[in-house]
Amino acid sequence: MSFKNVEIKKKANVYHDGHVTSRTVITADGEMKTLGVMLPGTYRFSTQAAEVMELSQGHCRVKLAGQSAWIEYQAGQSFSVPANSHFEIEVTDLLDYICHFG
Repeated sequence: MSFKNVEIKKKANVYHDGHVTSRTVITADGEMKTLGVMLPGTYRFSTQAAEVMELSQGHCRVKLAGQSAWIEYQAGQSFSVPANSHFEIEVTDLLDYICHFG
C-alpha cells in the first residue's frame, strides 16, 4: 500500500518507553493514519476514535475490552477497535502496522 499527496507529521509518536513508535500521516482527503512499529512485548492502548489496525509484518495476539479471549493475527490481517475503548496486544516478533482512524 502506498499513499500519495500526504502530509506527514515530523514528530514521532512514542509509547511504552520507545518500544512502540509511529508517524502520523494525513491523506489528501483528510483521513488520519499512523504508520508504526511495535517491538516484542505486551502493551495496552486506549482509543478515542474507532480504529482499524492493519498488519504489514509480524504476529500478535489481541484482547479487546470486555473480552476474555485473545485472538491471533499476522501480516495481511487486520482488527477493529471501537471508539472510547481499549485493547491489549502481545507482540511476538517485530510488528509493522498501519492504523486507520475513523
